[in-house]
Amino acid sequence: MSSKEKPTLGGKRIKTRKRNIAAPLDPAAFSDAVVQIYLDNAGDLELVAKNIESSDLNFSRYGDTFFEVVFRGARTQPGTIKLDEGECHPYSIFDCEPKREVILPSVLYIQKILRRRPFLIKNLENVMQKFLQSLELFEEDERKKLAIFTALAFSQKLSGLPPETVLHPLLKDNLVAKGLVLSFVTDFFREYLVDNSLDDLISILKRGKMEENLQDFFPSAKRTPEAISEHFTKEGLLLLVEYNEKKIFEVKLKEMKAAITSQIAEEADVAEVIETVKHHVKEAKFPDIEVVRILWDVLMDAVQWSGKNQQQNANSALRQVKAWAELLNAFCTTGKLELELMYKVQIQCYEDAKLMKLFPEIIRSLYDQDVLAEDTILHWFRKGTNPKGRQTFVKSLEAFVKWLEEAEEEE
Repeated sequence: MSSKEKPTLGGKRIKTRKRNIAAPLDPAAFSDAVVQIYLDNAGDLELVAKNIESSDLNFSRYGDTFFEVVFRGARTQPGTIKLDEGECHPYSIFDCEPKREVILPSVLYIQKILRRRPFLIKNLENVMQKFLQSLELFEEDERKKLAIFTALAFSQKLSGLPPETVLHPLLKDNLVAKGLVLSFVTDFFREYLVDNSLDDLISILKRGKMEENLQDFFPSAKRTPEAISEHFTKEGLLLLVEYNEKKIFEVKLKEMKAAITSQIAEEADVAEVIETVKHHVKEAKFPDIEVVRILWDVLMDAVQWSGKNQQQNANSALRQVKAWAELLNAFCTTGKLELELMYKVQIQCYEDAKLMKLFPEIIRSLYDQDVLAEDTILHWFRKGTNPKGRQTFVKSLEAFVKWLEEAEEEE
């Protein structure tokens, strides 16, 4: 008999990999379960939070649905804010009064939920974005509630809610044109500033890339400085009036500086530059002192400074002063403005090491070109109030001041 093993018909079992079969989505059942928790606890948010924390509901899958129930009392139809079929509760944010003290408990309740389930912050972003993009579909009262909630959410620093993703949908052209955005942000600003400073508000707007122009919130027909100031004054938001006027001032100052810089670079006629400055001053109503400061900054910025050659720097600075003395003279029309120019030179020479030793030479040149009067220089020497480098600069100017005093005595 053969010792070979006979073949069998048993074959070899091939192991197959098990697939993860996902359960079908059922947001309706999830929504009904959350609504039932609200109803069972009569809207007591403390008890609702405890029951939600102890539940085995799948929040990671139905996070958006959860916040729809929080805001609206039930889930909404996909792609809209309309309520879907199913259970509904009367304790939602949109069902309460549009008052901060009434809405604040809901903010604190959400904060408590987010501490236990921080991943839900993304779902809160999603739902808020959807609502803000659909402002026109809400009643005025509901928009106000949403504005109050948003302000309180940022005020309470709701688990790092990012302004850039939440607020950006507001700048849709159709919402701005209808005035809905202006109404919303006005309520938002008012509520936020109750507990926070203007700097805090500007910080939020900066993160949302919305701080540069408050006018972007206004319909195009109302984007004038006067209309913006009138609106915020009427709404009692005087801090925003001041902020907006300051931003406009800075923009116009920047425009004037750019225009003068361009003309100086092109070596335009002095009379032409003087007219340019006068035009900007008249249009923007710049204070005389601010004009003197800007002119000196522009002139010194235009100098080609040397990194090492001190004498070359001195020659360049003095040459610039001589070339544009007429421009400075046109706007240093009083002793007070001349003194301001001296302070400006003092500060720049103090803050810029390469100019430290040039102070007396610059002052002497300004005197020779009739920009600074003798009385102004003597007043600065005897009674100057700016402490920056004063002791050093007074000492360096002693010889020139002595010469002025002797000349005064001879006269």
